[in-house]
Amino acid sequence: MDEKPNQISGAEILARTLKILHIDTMFYIMGGPMLQVESHCIKQGIRAIDVRHEQAGAMMAHGWGRSTNRVAVCMGCSGPGATNMVTGVATAWADAVPVLAIGGAAPLADLGGNRGIFQEIDQVAVFRPMTKMSERVNHIRRIPDMVATALRVATSGRPGPVYLDMPGDILYQTMDADKVVYPDPDRAFAKYRPHGAPEAIREAVDLLAKAERPIILSGSGILWSGASESLRRFVEQTGVPFYTTPQGRGVLPDDHDLAMLYARSTAFQEADLLIVAATRSNYVNGHLSPPRFSANAKIIQINIDPQEIGLTRPCDVGIVGDAKAVLDQLAQEAASRIDRARYAPWVRKLAEINTAKERKAEQTLTSDALPMHPLRLCKEVRDFLDRDAILVVDGQEILNYARQSIPTFHPGHRINSGTMGTMGTGLPFGIGAKLAHPDKQVLVLHGDGSFGMSAMELDTAVRFKIPVVVVISLNGGWTSDPEGVKPGRELGFTRYDLMAAALGCHAEYVEDPAQIRPALERAFKSGKPAVVNVKTDPMARAATAKFSSYTT
Repeated sequence: MDEKPNQISGAEILARTLKILHIDTMFYIMGGPMLQVESHCIKQGIRAIDVRHEQAGAMMAHGWGRSTNRVAVCMGCSGPGATNMVTGVATAWADAVPVLAIGGAAPLADLGGNRGIFQEIDQVAVFRPMTKMSERVNHIRRIPDMVATALRVATSGRPGPVYLDMPGDILYQTMDADKVVYPDPDRAFAKYRPHGAPEAIREAVDLLAKAERPIILSGSGILWSGASESLRRFVEQTGVPFYTTPQGRGVLPDDHDLAMLYARSTAFQEADLLIVAATRSNYVNGHLSPPRFSANAKIIQINIDPQEIGLTRPCDVGIVGDAKAVLDQLAQEAASRIDRARYAPWVRKLAEINTAKERKAEQTLTSDALPMHPLRLCKEVRDFLDRDAILVVDGQEILNYARQSIPTFHPGHRINSGTMGTMGTGLPFGIGAKLAHPDKQVLVLHGDGSFGMSAMELDTAVRFKIPVVVVISLNGGWTSDPEGVKPGRELGFTRYDLMAAALGCHAEYVEDPAQIRPALERAFKSGKPAVVNVKTDPMARAATAKFSSYTT
């Protein structure tokens, strides 16, 4: 539409606001009423990646955010364009990732009364259970402050996704450009970290001084608070072994002297003190309860969200605060009180268990037997990757095997399908991560079932020349099924490499373990999006933890 002199549309106000607030990347599919917004975002210099499905766009924003500690935007048109983002946004909610989702909506003036308006659905209500904030912009003047509020909510406290509903008539309206009040980016967000209560810090160190077998269990909150170095300082100063959740891998290197990963079960069951830092208590860590952990263990819990303290098991000391700030406080308090030699026998025991189990695991990793065990594939990936590579893993069996066998050494360089267990995340996460770090190796290790859910995003990678490398564990189905009893398990040994080649990717098919590394070398050297389709044993079953105590 033609705009009057000195008039500005809601669409342009939205684009300018995003730019002012340092949003520089968005993922979208074009469509009304968002077309003008998308055009203005591009004019503002925001990198715009148009995807093949809005769900994947939300997941790319997630992957980009986890790789940068910043917020990316995903956009969809009204109706199905917005609702297609739901699974991606829900995944970000489960993983505490700040994503700004913006959906076009039916005109505000026509909403209500069940009149059958085109693509009318209460998108605000749809997104509310899976976001920290879900709101509709009801006036053109409110666009700047509601965007600023949404981003502040997304990034404060426990991070998470937010949703803004943008009715078409609000976007098409115009107002005097001189009367638009844009947010000040230097004042839009909180600058100070909440510290733990001093008495709680002292009580925590009191418990640590009495413990004989302490461990630290950290989560992805360490990443969002930028607390990796603070965690390292505390770990190395006190000599306490540490473990991370799958999403928190790499906050300290997996080969650190105090990271005895193969002794994890022993450490959990025999620890007499758990320091739980910046992670939720959920099924991933057995809700911090027996039999995963000792019923007699003392618990120190550190979380920025007070509702997480003592959620599934009462804790002895609860510290509400930012992970970096609290870890720095603990290190200062412990400096003159904790002698790391106190825990040397405990560390020595875990190290001995770790060494023995690692040697045993290496036997399976090096087997050349056919059909190829997925761990053999993992070994080749492990040995090929640079130390600072970004690894994305998505699937069922391959997710569990990769968790056991492929280490991560840098913060934010490991992205899994997450606590929601969402399949189809791998390729979108990988594209987001590669856009964030074009100078790093980015490898996506996919199960064949999960790959199929977002496979057309290879086209996105080709169109935008994003050289992400996908390795598929082709075991012919959704999971392992040695007994042959799972309904709908079979997918067949599909030549996904041929499909990838047709889309313009570098593509290879591998059955021999000796050919995996050469195929990986060619894939990365190609400079193109690549798929290496590796046939693996459909009978190999990875051990998984029970998700609940409910049985039928």
